Amino acid sequence: MINDNEIARCVRKAMDAYFRDLDGERPAAIYNMVICSVEKPLIEIVLARVDGNQTQAAQLLGLNRNTLRKKMKAYGIK
Repeated sequence: MINDNEIARCVRKAMDAYFRDLDGERPAAIYNMVICSVEKPLIEIVLARVDGNQTQAAQLLGLNRNTLRKKMKAYGIK
């Protein structure tokens, strides 16, 4: 099971690699890039865990169901 510390380590490792790969280029919109990279798989995993029940998924995520549906549409999650 992954705990918060393991998730944080994964993010740190990915961000370190991202900055190394920039090769001197200036990064832009890092926050949105990271949030979008994490949010879609998070929603997909939670939805799978509750067999697609959006109400339960929204509760687990701490979101309003309409917010969840909006994010699902934005990410193309069915």
